[in-house]
Amino acid sequence: MDFEEQKELYLRLEAKGFTPTHVAEVGVYLPETSNVIDYIRAGVRATLVEPDPVSLEKIHAMFGDLPNVSVVEVAVYDRVGQITLSQRDASTFVSDLEASPAIVNDGYEQAEEDQFTVDCTTFDKIDDESIDLLSVDTEGSEWYVLETMLSRPRVISIETHGARYVNPHIDKIQAWMRDNGYTIFYKNRTDSVYVRPDAITVSPLERVGAMFKSAWLTARRLRKELQAKLAGGS
Repeated sequence: MDFEEQKELYLRLEAKGFTPTHVAEVGVYLPETSNVIDYIRAGVRATLVEPDPVSLEKIHAMFGDLPNVSVVEVAVYDRVGQITLSQRDASTFVSDLEASPAIVNDGYEQAEEDQFTVDCTTFDKIDDESIDLLSVDTEGSEWYVLETMLSRPRVISIETHGARYVNPHIDKIQAWMRDNGYTIFYKNRTDSVYVRPDAITVSPLERVGAMFKSAWLTARRLRKELQAKLAGGS
């Protein structure tokens, strides 16, 4: 996701008059590319969850002195303990995953030298039930955040797709959104942004726009899959 798209979340929500009191981001990567950086700069309480030591050093350097920012140095997963992560450039993902953007889109083959072990926990151990904007980008493990989340944020931005990649838990994610009363607000080239209709009204035009975007993304994915098959067969 590039910087323009990251700013899009803030700008679209600002246009809706949305003002969060507690934002949370799981999978921050670099602090300057944080999906909630505009809210951090505005003084909104922020919980940043990131397991990668290299990223954590940079996050602490940029945000460490801010009283509104709490950094949780852990990976979110389906259990408490430790987990092995693999890192490929900007993509850090659970090594046990069969599908992540790096694997699907870049053809990355996991190597032991790219792996490291971190502490992991379930999201309910972090969530204090007050989060009203959640951003999740964990390269295929996003479902584990929703699975035990106690809060019901007014806005959830979650990585669900990208080029040929489709989140391996997309069916669970979409079912959870339906069951908990969320509706799609918009999609960009990697994320789906959901909102609670009782908090943010999605106009008919925005609904149509999200449908067209979804269709365009599906067509794009199928085209890239065909190109990959043809390239593999040449």
